[in-house]
Amino acid sequence: MPLQNRVDPFGQIVASPARGLFTGNRGVIHDPATRTLLGRRWSTPHWIVCALRFGDRPPRDVMGRNARTPGGPLRTGWTELFFLDEVTALAAGHRPCFYCRRAAAKRYAAAYGDAFGVAAPRVGEIDARLHAERLAAGAAPRPLTQAQVRALPDGAVVALGEKPFAVRRGALLPWSFGGYGAPPPPCRTLPHGIALITPPATVAVLRAGYLPLWHPSADA
Repeated sequence: MPLQNRVDPFGQIVASPARGLFTGNRGVIHDPATRTLLGRRWSTPHWIVCALRFGDRPPRDVMGRNARTPGGPLRTGWTELFFLDEVTALAAGHRPCFYCRRAAAKRYAAAYGDAFGVAAPRVGEIDARLHAERLAAGAAPRPLTQAQVRALPDGAVVALGEKPFAVRRGALLPWSFGGYGAPPPPCRTLPHGIALITPPATVAVLRAGYLPLWHPSADA
């Protein structure tokens, strides 16, 4: 039975057997004895997206006890979450990890600086802004006009009701835990009620040139 550790674009954490391209975390939010989530959905505002493999580090015991203090017992290091791809993780409010994905994190920070006129943005500044905009952390829905939808950069994710769609080359790709589906036929008028899922700060980062990694199904 799959563990409850798959994240959708809304930032909700559910159980799904589908596999993804990235892991990440929001701190410790699980009980390692039962491998189940606690009531909280984050223990830190630093939500990151990480590589599945990093260097020669051994695989982690997912939702178990993985970190060891020098000479001490195993303790819970962080709760492993999993994402279909980086587009999904960014929509949920995560950003690249400066430890295992340093090059991507530096590109994200540089694009953030360009977008907001900050010469050397600090992680705390970025994460504070993202946290205020995360739907899963309580941010209000953000309705969009048709013109705003059509102006979104590639990698932004929107919702029509409870269904998420990713912007890709001017089309809206339906999202699922297993991958992206074929976009609906193009039309002059978009449906009413489309809302932005991706935090506006990350939309600005995408518009400033940050290129997220997509699941292969986006190119199918």
